Parts: sequence; structure tokens; C-alpha cells
Amino acid sequence: MIGFLRGTLLERVGSAVIIDCGGVGYEVTLSGHSLGDVGPPGSPLQLRVFTHAQENRIALYGFITAAERELFDLLITVKNVGPASAIKILSTGATPPDIARLIAGGQTGALQALRGVGKKTAELLVVELRDACEELLQAWGHEGAGMVNGTALPVGRAAATARQRSPMLDDVASALGQLGWRPVEVDKAMAALAPAPDATLEDLLRQALRQMPR
Repeated sequence: MIGFLRGTLLERVGSAVIIDCGGVGYEVTLSGHSLGDVGPPGSPLQLRVFTHAQENRIALYGFITAAERELFDLLITVKNVGPASAIKILSTGATPPDIARLIAGGQTGALQALRGVGKKTAELLVVELRDACEELLQAWGHEGAGMVNGTALPVGRAAATARQRSPMLDDVASALGQLGWRPVEVDKAMAALAPAPDATLEDLLRQALRQMPR
């Protein structure tokens, strides 16, 4: 089983990369979150890897950070969530801590806004992973600190940020991710939004799209 690869990025192919490791090219599927951190062809690259062996093929799934790999490992323990589905969930524009907080907080409605998550799956994620995600958050951020653009926040500020962000903004972030924007671009657009009390999802999505790079 392949668990780690270090080499040079040869090329990107859709949601996958080909990494040259000593003259051998490995095709590895990444989430949108990890793809946003991949440099240009020729740049060094190292990935934590999950090997999914099936009867007629072997698929490799890669992760830039240990946090994303840890959350992925939890997601695939849930019924009907395989590696491909877990990668879709991790490609919605939300960061691994964001997703873990939704699960730990029992926010099934917001989870359903993530790509590939229906009502039943959202409920299963909460029932089966709530405690485990709480433990992950504590391990990642010293008693559950949040992350904003890769920076750890104190517990109080992280909790306040989570409370201030409405489910409608989660829907907007999910929509931007499905449109192909990178997580870092989604985060910047979301930070710039100031929703009016009567704003609709369509209004917020239009505002967010104006913030995206051309």
C-alpha cells in the first residue's frame, strides 16, 4: 500500500496530479482543497496517500495536510461514503476544520449544502462522527481553535466566527466550490460578504461572484 509520495509535479489532469517520483509517475486524485495548494509543474510536491484497491483498478487519493487526511479517514468509515464521495465533500470550498465543526455541531442542514451529501448521509455523519470530530478539532487547534486562511484562532474567537456565519453563507461557499473556485478564493470572497437582513441566496451568490478573480 502506498502511504506517502515525494517528488516533482509533472502535470495536473482535472482533479488529479501526476507526481514524478524517481522517474515513475503516479496519478493521484486530490480534493479541491489540496489542489489549491499545489504549485506549477516542476515544483516539489509531497502527498499523504490513501490507496484504494479494487478488483479491476487501484486508485490513489492524496492530501497536502495531515488534517485533511485525518478527516478523510473518518469520512470513509461512514456507510455509503467511499473515497470518491469523501473527496467531493472535501472539495466544497470549506476547510477540513470547517467541515469537522459542522459535524461536531450537529449541523445537518449545512452539511447537506456540501457536494455529495444528502439528508441521510448528513445525519449519519453527525451520528457516527460527532465525537470523533470534536476530538480532531481539539487535536488540530488546541481545544478546538478554528482556522482562517491557515492561521489558528483562539477558542473564543473561533466559536464566535462559527456563530456569526449563517447557513446561507455556507450554501454560497458550497456553490462557489462547485463552480470550480479554489478554497482560498472562496474564503476571501466569503470574508468580504456583508449580508443584509433580507438578502436572498441569489443576492449573496452574485455579490460573492463579483469578488472572485477574473
